[in-house]
Amino acid sequence: MGTTPRQSRGRAVYVIDVRPLDPSLLGAFAELFDACASSCFCRYWHFEGNKNDWLGRLSRSPDTNRDEQSDLVLANDSRARGLLALEDGGRAVGWMKLAPRSSVPKLRRLPVYKALDLGDDAGVYSVACLLVRPDRRHAGVAKALLAAADGCVRAWGGSSLEAYPRRAREPMHDEEAWLGPEALFLGAGFVAVHDEAPYPVLRKKLDSGVT
Repeated sequence: MGTTPRQSRGRAVYVIDVRPLDPSLLGAFAELFDACASSCFCRYWHFEGNKNDWLGRLSRSPDTNRDEQSDLVLANDSRARGLLALEDGGRAVGWMKLAPRSSVPKLRRLPVYKALDLGDDAGVYSVACLLVRPDRRHAGVAKALLAAADGCVRAWGGSSLEAYPRRAREPMHDEEAWLGPEALFLGAGFVAVHDEAPYPVLRKKLDSGVT
């Protein structure tokens, strides 16, 4: 959707190009997950088995996850939507799953959200994963992805963004913040619609974008 200059710690300025995931980017997408040693390929929200079944797939059949995601992208299925952050040269440095909340029904079944009244799914897009390449963490990649989300969601017919960060008293390891840090969303204009620690629900209503 555009290029954004970012400064990484102790390094020269580089440029991030944030683009919606499409078939031409599947190779870069897969390489990013490999570089992050993540075998889920963003299929967690759509897996219907139990926890042990999921862990088994991660360890024994990661290609199934990759192939499922690829097939859905090729079919232009909204369940596979998201944004990919690319450096010059096309190397992927970050990913944000950005899908209609209606396409991730597993979210509402989780114990921490099951009792909450999240309202109608219509127009709501969920920030359901944030993944940043290890050598580009804490360098503005997640911020660049989130900055591009408003325009993409409007283009897809959405009217609001929703996020599900984990709130912790102590600093979390990077891998624990796979739904994004709360401060990232608050800084981008999200507000709490359910403010129960440690799993608040944050939302941002989008304007029409028409001037």
